[in-house]
Amino acid sequence: MELAGQRALVTGGTAGIGLASAWLLVEAGAAVVIAGRNAERGVAAADQLGARFVQADIGTPSGVEQLVRSAGEVDILVNNAAYFPAALTVDQDLSSFDATFGINVRGLYFLTAGIADGMLGRGHGSIVNITTMVATKGVARASAYSASKAAVESLTRTWAVEFGAAGIRVNSVAPGPTRTEGVQAEWGDSNEELGRSMPLGRTAEPMEIAQAVLFLASPRSSFITGSTLHVDGGGAAL
Repeated sequence: MELAGQRALVTGGTAGIGLASAWLLVEAGAAVVIAGRNAERGVAAADQLGARFVQADIGTPSGVEQLVRSAGEVDILVNNAAYFPAALTVDQDLSSFDATFGINVRGLYFLTAGIADGMLGRGHGSIVNITTMVATKGVARASAYSASKAAVESLTRTWAVEFGAAGIRVNSVAPGPTRTEGVQAEWGDSNEELGRSMPLGRTAEPMEIAQAVLFLASPRSSFITGSTLHVDGGGAAL
């Protein structure tokens, strides 16, 4: 129960990596709020976890403001919510591009600003951003998504510098291909193909990524900030 007394907010916490991360945070003793757009799925997940659900769309400024108000004091922020369209650059439509950056960058940015403001006043906190292996690798059909997550990794470093003196650590977890319903729906068989090309020869399960999130959220990583932990089956070595 190393996180007993800690309060955590996990965006995109109703499925996939977010849900797995919320499970581990609850098991470690944290009081967890999960946020997402789907009320039915969110209520069901919260009941299973023993967590609180807040319905919010961080792709809109009003959704971000609502979530900051509803979450209350937060000691651990896991920025997991993301939009990951698959499209070649020449086929990328404007609305999908705007949604990608609206959720992955603008929404994450202003949610972090709102939550970090309270952390600064209390003098402690841990922020974990979920990025991706393709933030630093070229993968066809991932142009908008990879660019948005490269921005998040840059923000991770900047925030580590801005917030560090107040005792707030900021790190990223960069998953490789992971077997989630959302990824399967958008990327199909290409996700499994990418997994087979990794040194470990497979895709990850969400709980394998969540273990890294728990580590960076916990006191076990007390001297780590501004870093990106690659949980990609060896993809970073290629």
